Amino acid sequence: MTQAEKETVMSAAMQSVFSFSVGDDKVGIITIDVPGEKVNTLKAEFVEQFLLMFEQAQQVSGLKGLVIISGKPDTFIAGADISMIAHCQSQEEATELAEKGQKLFAQIANYPLPVVAAIHGACLGGGLELALACHARICSLDEKTRLGLPEVQLGLLPGSGGTQRLPRLIGISAALDIILTGRQLKPKQAQRLGVVDEAVPLDILLDVAVQYVKKGIMKRKPLAWSQRMLASALGRPLLFHLVHKKTREKTRGHYPAPEKIINVIRAGLEKGSESGFQREARAFGELAMTQESEALRSLFFASTALKNETGSSEQPAEIKQVGILGGGLMGGGIANVTVIRGNLPVRIKDINEKGINQTLKYTWDRLSKRVKQRRLKSSERSRQMSLLTGTTDYSGFKQVDIVVEAVFEDLVLKRKMVAEIEENTKPETLFASNTSSLPIHKIAEIAARPEQVIGLHYFSPVDKMPLVEVIPHKGTSEKTIATAVALAKKQGKTAIVVGDKAGFYVNRILTPYINEAGYCLVDGEPIEHIDNALMNFGFPIGPINLLDEVGIDVGTKIIPVLVEELGRRFAAPEFLDVILKDDRKGKKNGRGFYLYANKKGSFWPFGKKAKKEVDTSIYSLLKIKPAIKMLPADIAQRCVMLMLNEAVRCLDEGIIRNPRDGDIGAVFGIGFPPFLGGPFRYIDQLGSEKVVEILRRLDAQYGERFAPCEHLVQMAEQKKKFHP
Repeated sequence: MTQAEKETVMSAAMQSVFSFSVGDDKVGIITIDVPGEKVNTLKAEFVEQFLLMFEQAQQVSGLKGLVIISGKPDTFIAGADISMIAHCQSQEEATELAEKGQKLFAQIANYPLPVVAAIHGACLGGGLELALACHARICSLDEKTRLGLPEVQLGLLPGSGGTQRLPRLIGISAALDIILTGRQLKPKQAQRLGVVDEAVPLDILLDVAVQYVKKGIMKRKPLAWSQRMLASALGRPLLFHLVHKKTREKTRGHYPAPEKIINVIRAGLEKGSESGFQREARAFGELAMTQESEALRSLFFASTALKNETGSSEQPAEIKQVGILGGGLMGGGIANVTVIRGNLPVRIKDINEKGINQTLKYTWDRLSKRVKQRRLKSSERSRQMSLLTGTTDYSGFKQVDIVVEAVFEDLVLKRKMVAEIEENTKPETLFASNTSSLPIHKIAEIAARPEQVIGLHYFSPVDKMPLVEVIPHKGTSEKTIATAVALAKKQGKTAIVVGDKAGFYVNRILTPYINEAGYCLVDGEPIEHIDNALMNFGFPIGPINLLDEVGIDVGTKIIPVLVEELGRRFAAPEFLDVILKDDRKGKKNGRGFYLYANKKGSFWPFGKKAKKEVDTSIYSLLKIKPAIKMLPADIAQRCVMLMLNEAVRCLDEGIIRNPRDGDIGAVFGIGFPPFLGGPFRYIDQLGSEKVVEILRRLDAQYGERFAPCEHLVQMAEQKKKFHP
């Protein structure tokens, strides 16, 4: 290609997200770099630009093939631009959107010369679908490289060929697992499964991709015998029967996307890829218009927006080292995520060596599990462990920038911790209390620097629960707020800033929900019937089972605080005192509402886990004769309506800053059904007037705890929505 020809091609692509160059080896390089964006995402308007680029490439004399690579430092293609779906007014428009993607990727798949994807960074959704259309895929071994099809998490399916190409590439069962879970693969995992042909160091990624082009289009190895068997006419019916059954058990009919994914993949295998592509695009259009997908996409946009917010008008202080007080379950969990996800040095203090050793062992075990799964090198485990040190005094605390306190829920003790930290750290050190019930302003009352005291409420287990509540009191500085939010982000958490009032937000809306489950039990409803009713509604765990998991003693400790500050509507059923006096603390001591001993006599977390059974002796303890009298939907309504009512109160009182934070807090903090989008989006779906009507009926039937709050009544009268 002459210089004049190159200049002509580059001039035509100047306004494009794609640039094209050809080296002396006659291998064309297409670089994707969306202007003004941190990551590459695919948009519908890019299709024509890409097709033009391919046409221009074909005109190059002697071209051997193409390599597609990203111009972004840490991202290949993060997926399609999800906001495009919001602009679709009909199922047909959404279907057409999928068909555009299919058209583009078909051009890649049918290109007469080899096309190789050189992948570094996130290669997700539409990005992986583009790569699957290429004739080969090479990825970097970098930690930032991830491959996956996460569309199911947005209530969608891969709409640009992913449901058809991936099963043919790696086999049905492996493809179903990836698409139905939306899980992301690391480079070596992707190579083992056959999603990529090779995983290589980043500095030779492009060179290896070019060599693949020079080899020409290679015939792929046949799938393993087991995968061919599952794809056969004999194996398919059994496989899809089992997958359907497992999916229905998991989704309980609330998520339409998984069923459509299974059906579309099966159609492509049994009726051919052309039929599969058609069904895929049509199913994408149908799913894009569902309430479930709209709700899940709203959560995606909300959590993405929170990641870009500091929670304050000021910028955070730099965090170089973190101190933690308390080596128990919470302190150990906080230390773990700070080291593993935050990559920050942690100095943990406990009153004895046992607490420190527990924390060290907890983190070592977590890292060792990843080493065993080949997700982490042993050298990296050693490096991360070196970030965690312990002490029984305050040696080493002069260097910490923020201290997270995770000691017992005792106001006197927490105040003592504030005083000791101020005495043993530098003047700029912040103090964050991990409290679930104690007001932050009371903890800060004795502080010499109250503007540097804040609450950081983590949820157990810390390494799994994604939410953190950041709780400033009236005197907390904006910089302290911003720094606390920044720490939570480094730990991989989603942070919402909430008001300093009893229960904050999450526990305040959770308490009446669990209490009402208790009142249903008092009415004689069987425990498993109550829990199943709420799981059928969409919660991941029933309220009574949740109380066992959290700890009955811990779960009920906040109730007196709420009653004292907010009123009798938070009063719990009296039987909880009887249960606690019987030394029933739940899972942690093996005595609760459920049985925890398996046939070997050990508690099920350490033995073979089986379906939990109710400890029926609790009925005689409470003098209850269990019998199903209420419909599951009625039980769920009683519990959920109280949660909705309290969420609106929290908004009205300024406990949460906006409905978006209220939805994120409920979904990420207590597992409010994601397909409903959160309490406020669910109220919008039902209609505020309908919610008020239900609450008034329940008020007349069960008592004044159901009385609709004033703000909700006003909303109903004006028929406004929380989410415009």
